[in-house]
Amino acid sequence: MSGIILETRHMRMAFGGLVIFEGIDFALRRGERHAIIGPNGAGKTTFVNLVTGLLKPISGTIWLDGQDVTRQSPQQRVKSGLVRTFQINSLFKALNPLESVLLALLERDGRGRIAWQKVAAEKQQIDEAMALLARFGLAGDAYTLTDSLAYGKQRLLEIVLALALKPKVLLLDEPAAGLSTQQGHEVFSQLANLPGDTAILFIEHDMNLVFQYADIVSVFAAGSMVLQDSPENVRKSPRVREVYLGA
Repeated sequence: MSGIILETRHMRMAFGGLVIFEGIDFALRRGERHAIIGPNGAGKTTFVNLVTGLLKPISGTIWLDGQDVTRQSPQQRVKSGLVRTFQINSLFKALNPLESVLLALLERDGRGRIAWQKVAAEKQQIDEAMALLARFGLAGDAYTLTDSLAYGKQRLLEIVLALALKPKVLLLDEPAAGLSTQQGHEVFSQLANLPGDTAILFIEHDMNLVFQYADIVSVFAAGSMVLQDSPENVRKSPRVREVYLGA
């Protein structure tokens, strides 16, 4: 149990009379790269929304690093170390990437209220922000208006902003969406090299990325967890082929 960083216990969710989940038990271990796959409508994004606090379960509990966070707000969960990106990116379109990452770093360090005119003197944070941008190939776009960036680069910037908060758990909703095949592999290659105690939970439709980079794969279908196993066992599973991967 000491290795578990994120857990749901008997989680139930319904919208009116439509039951989405019935007693979902899920565990993510510290440092694990864990993929969630399944057909459209399987409840993948709903699951992430529950874990991050955008939705509240009907019953059951959600635990982060041994703490019950079921009733915490999304903002409280971020401060506790649970950070996510979205399927549709959410960025500061009127800022450039460097400014956006600097804001994230200052907020992380409890200095989010610093006067904007004083930010230029924050050399340590500027250097850290540039290093993060360079890691994902965005250093050359540091001073480009975010709204002018290509969609693929905006996706990369959202991941950089999440990493700037130094999360214990990083949740990524289709991080390769809108990226080229090469960009997708570059993103996951960088994620694979994050500190070993950073757990990553990601939803992804590109099975090549899933099977290459995930340690564990959870398969959702019709609101239930069909299987949670190694990529190789998931690939071979007749049940998984039936509900999602095809023959």
